[in-house]
Amino acid sequence: MALLKLLRRPLFYSLIFAIALTSFTVFVLLDTFVISRSYTIVQKNSGSESASDSGSYGAVRQGGISLDSLFTDKTVITDTSYSDLHIRINISEYRKYDTSIYVADIYLSDPEYIKTALAKNIYGKNVTDKTSVTAKNNSAILAINGDYYGARTKGYVIRDGVLYRSQSAGSDQEDIVIWADGSVSVICEGDISAEELLRNGAEQVLSFGPGIIENRKITVSENSEVDRAMTSNPRTAIGIVDDLHYLFVVSDGRTSKSTGLTLYQLAEFMSGLGATCAYNLDGGGSSTMYFNGKVVNNPTADGKTFTERSVSDIVFIGY
Repeated sequence: MALLKLLRRPLFYSLIFAIALTSFTVFVLLDTFVISRSYTIVQKNSGSESASDSGSYGAVRQGGISLDSLFTDKTVITDTSYSDLHIRINISEYRKYDTSIYVADIYLSDPEYIKTALAKNIYGKNVTDKTSVTAKNNSAILAINGDYYGARTKGYVIRDGVLYRSQSAGSDQEDIVIWADGSVSVICEGDISAEELLRNGAEQVLSFGPGIIENRKITVSENSEVDRAMTSNPRTAIGIVDDLHYLFVVSDGRTSKSTGLTLYQLAEFMSGLGATCAYNLDGGGSSTMYFNGKVVNNPTADGKTFTERSVSDIVFIGY
């Protein structure tokens, strides 16, 4: 009898509804940000071809620079540089806009040495690891965080010539494409499908953005910002100067020592480095540069604790 009376009360149904709604909300939040879902295990190339015989390159690059002057027969490593027969990297720290900015100037003999990797070598949702851990697991010489594809359900994902996600994030979504020949361009997902990109020779497609330099021209304004945040932040970007000459750029931010960069400042800075095309990757607490076993910059999400954020993916240089 008491139970029947309780069941007739509106308050009882309101309580049941509130519990159900709260449970559903908690599940959605956990599913979005916490629960990992593995969709595909990435099969990595065994790398049987050695670095010393993995192809040849021409005598002269764009601009008349002799390739023989860029690469060395022996592997030479310092705290701020790496060079061997196929890869040359120089790390520099700049101070501009009241911010520390770290630049990796990269020359490659072949586009095969610019790669991407997924955290734990798994394509999935909320599958993450620190940039440095993913870099070490893939024997990267140099790495930066990627686009954090796993935090979203839309946006093209092509990695090392494999299409993982073809659902568009919108017609205006700008992606960066690294083609099989090593060239780089920025495309709008509304203009071309992921399947077309793959057929046309896309090796890597990262979906974050926006593009900040195209055809040597800055394409963002002083009012441009990701998600209209309109604040200076830690940033990560990738750019190209000319044939197989790339730039990885990471800035600190959100601290008293480093304010951070706006998108326009990032574009202006990379334009000054000679970038002909450049693209903004995931930033904030994700922004991390790794080189020769160490994290180069000072990753932070809140400006108080300095630690790497675990992310879905990296862009790296290696064999």
